[in-house]
Amino acid sequence: MFYKKEGIPETGDIVTCTVNKILFHSVFVTLDEYNNKEGLVHISEVSPGRIRNLRDFVKEGKTIVCKVLRINREGNIDLSLRRVSTTQKINKLTEMKQEMKAEKLLQFIGKGLKKNIETMYKEVGYQAIEKFGSLNNFFLEIVINGPNSIESMKISKNILDVLIKLVKEKIAVPEVKIAANLNLKSYSPDGIDVIKKILSKIKGDDVRVFYLGAPKYKIELVARNYKEAESRLKEISDLILKEAKKLKTEGEINKIAA
Repeated sequence: MFYKKEGIPETGDIVTCTVNKILFHSVFVTLDEYNNKEGLVHISEVSPGRIRNLRDFVKEGKTIVCKVLRINREGNIDLSLRRVSTTQKINKLTEMKQEMKAEKLLQFIGKGLKKNIETMYKEVGYQAIEKFGSLNNFFLEIVINGPNSIESMKISKNILDVLIKLVKEKIAVPEVKIAANLNLKSYSPDGIDVIKKILSKIKGDDVRVFYLGAPKYKIELVARNYKEAESRLKEISDLILKEAKKLKTEGEINKIAA
């Protein structure tokens, strides 16, 4: 990537690294996101347990995801490979992949305007990252909340017009899906109407209800991320169970794989 962060990372940060050199007791790496910054992974931080050969775990030229353990006064960076969870590794690699894709789009926009990537960062990229944290977040802001959400930024109109058009064409809003089983039992003579009344409380284009055969239903909903999806599912669950209790109906909701 062309873009590199200034300075050094903070203790606890998750960073991507390229393996440069493997010695008997340590691994030397370059921090991919920081310009020419190097770090060290001691053999004890590569993997738990005894290690006979470091090359069984890391290889020169390969990318690894590490956690920053400490940075001393001289700026030497100690890293850990074994303290990175699978989730942290997946999230970091996904983040880097998205950012590389976003940078390629910025470069493509610049090519059409006869501007190189360095110029595009000076005119758009650096302020986008400062305001939104990353190029990818900047592009998603345009797609999700519209061009008005970036009107305070100092971007020339000729660049802005092209950028907005291409971002809307090339960037898709991320979407995650979660699901839950819903059981509703009513012993009322008009139980079918009671169930229909409860289910009518579920509203929104982001959620669908499927009939699986009495008393079972399936709820599916989509959101931009899992945090929003979980929050929305809880909101729906609380609403249904409250209405079910009010109408003297047994209700139960259990999350399942989508």
